[in-house]
Formats: sequence, structure tokens, C-alpha cells
Amino acid sequence: MGSLIPLIVLALLIIVPIVFYNRLVALRQRFKNAFAQIDVQLKRRYDLIPNLVETVKGYMKHERETLEAVIAARNQAQQTEQRAAANPDDPEAMAALVSAERTLTGTLGRLFALSEAYPDLKANQNMQQLQEELSSTENRIAFARQAYNDAVMRYNTYRESFPQNQIAGAFGFKEAGLFEIEIEAEREAPRVSFDG
Repeated sequence: MGSLIPLIVLALLIIVPIVFYNRLVALRQRFKNAFAQIDVQLKRRYDLIPNLVETVKGYMKHERETLEAVIAARNQAQQTEQRAAANPDDPEAMAALVSAERTLTGTLGRLFALSEAYPDLKANQNMQQLQEELSSTENRIAFARQAYNDAVMRYNTYRESFPQNQIAGAFGFKEAGLFEIEIEAEREAPRVSFDG
């Protein structure tokens, strides 16, 4: 019996870190998968924006600067999204994505505010369809972002708890960044309603 105790202790010293390590891997994969869901919706949003700009272009000839700002913000957001998608556990990439998305949301908001002054544009069937698709996509992004942030919270909490934090540190499991919009006005999807 006395020789069995050291074997049990040795087995626990081997098995417990393996269990903690595997749990960390599983939680990291969950939040990466959750980010992939955001990624799908962001790509859909980025694909809708050029169609929106083309529809608006004919009506808003004097608003070229705003249209160019929307396209530039979309391109910047798309580039930062690709970097974040390649490594969703990089807090710097996630912060850059949040910043780029904040800029894109602001420029879209300005575009929609300007478009209110164009009654023919408000009545355009293509514009109404794009408005509906963009609004739906914004809602999907919000739900996907919530799922991602929940998965990140579970991962970070487990990663920081003792004794898992010892395994996390030894194997390079870094803290994951949340996908948050920090300013309350920017937490809402851009207003895309053309109700008169």
C-alpha cells in the first residue's frame, strides 16, 4: 500500500495538467469558432456596402466625400477583420478591429443621415432591400459578438483561475480580447430606416 501512494501522486501530477491543458484548448477553440461566426456576418456586411454606395451614388452626386469615406472605412475594417480572423486570440488585432468597425459604423451613420434628404432615394426599391439586409446583418453581428464575448469570458476566467493559470502560463495561453464597442451611442446599429 505504501508504494502505491507515490504512484497515485505521480499519476495525478501527470493527468491533472493534461486535463487542464485540454480544457484550455477546448475553450480557446470555442471562442475562435465564435469569432468565425462574427467573421461570416462582417463579410456579409462588407459585401453589402459597395452595393449600397452604388445605389446611393446616383442620387447623392454632391456627397462624394461621404461616399469615399464609407468605402475607405469599409476597406480598412475588412483588412483589420482579416488580421483578427487569422488570430482571434490577439488582443491587439481585436482592438484594431473594434476601432475600424467603430469608424465604419460612424461613416455609415453619416451616409444614412445624408440620404434622408433625398426622397427619391428613400423610395428606391433596391435601397429599401439593402437597408433591410444591412439591418438584419447588424442584428446578426450583435448576436454573434455576444456569443463571442461569452466564450472569451469563459476562456479568460478558466485561464486565470488557479491552478489552470500555471498551465496556461507554461504553454502560452494568452488572454483573449473582447469585441466591445465602448461608446454607448456606437453600441446601436446604424439607423437605416427610410420611413417618412
